[in-house]
Amino acid sequence: MLKFTAEHEWLKIEDGIATVGITTHAAGQLGDLVFVELPEEGATFDKDAVAATVESVKAASDVYCPLAGEITAFNQAIVDDPSLVNSDAEGAAWFFKLKLANPADADALLDEAAYKELIA
Repeated sequence: MLKFTAEHEWLKIEDGIATVGITTHAAGQLGDLVFVELPEEGATFDKDAVAATVESVKAASDVYCPLAGEITAFNQAIVDDPSLVNSDAEGAAWFFKLKLANPADADALLDEAAYKELIA
């Protein structure tokens, strides 16, 4: 299941684990990324808490935890090479994996059509 937030995060949810990243739209708005800070494995976050930070040549921006849960993995590749986010924001450049505290909460997030309408 693919979901989106109004804050421009995407989630791919499988078996109660959400792979989370920023959308292609957000990456384009930020410009060339030069720094990514990700949460540690085992960290827990409430919905809408700041979970990561990205810095571009234009600005610094927070990445929010779209749902409550525990970080089970993070993507070291984008820490080592932040430009991956600009080239594959909704694919290989995921930020972290989140074990959802309540997977049913994802139902309240945007589907792809609603997100596309939001950014139109």
